[in-house]
Amino acid sequence: MARLNINGRVHDVTVEPDTPLLWVIREHVGLTGTKYGCGVAQCGACSVHFNGEVLRSCSLPVSAVKPTDRITTIEGLAKNRSHPVQKAWAEIDVPQCGYCQSGQIMAAAALLKKKKNPTDAEIDEAMTNICRCGTYQRIRAGVHRAAEIAAGKTGAKA
Repeated sequence: MARLNINGRVHDVTVEPDTPLLWVIREHVGLTGTKYGCGVAQCGACSVHFNGEVLRSCSLPVSAVKPTDRITTIEGLAKNRSHPVQKAWAEIDVPQCGYCQSGQIMAAAALLKKKKNPTDAEIDEAMTNICRCGTYQRIRAGVHRAAEIAAGKTGAKA
């Protein structure tokens, strides 16, 4: 049995110790916003926040998670999609197919928590998630817009 704090709620789950956190989140807790992409922690579709840091959940066995660890999924990032990154993503229509976007949003939110106004180079360095549709320019624009929204700058950007 594992006890997990996900999005501020404690979940007791009975799984094998080597079960990846991703599958526990999706299959046992029922939060399907976190996606499976590659299974080897390279693509970032499975990104969540783990104790405030972005983490690829497909490579972390549930046995490595302590009851005091805090896990935040895309569903727990903000109520009503009110996080600046979520607002920016919708405002400038960042996603194409959208599959990788929950991981992209989680990575962008973690970046903006550390860097309030990142440069293009800092965004490129931090945003290592893969987007098969190639929306990297829009992702970068979305991070910049989210920084503006977080700073209280209003007005739609194209």
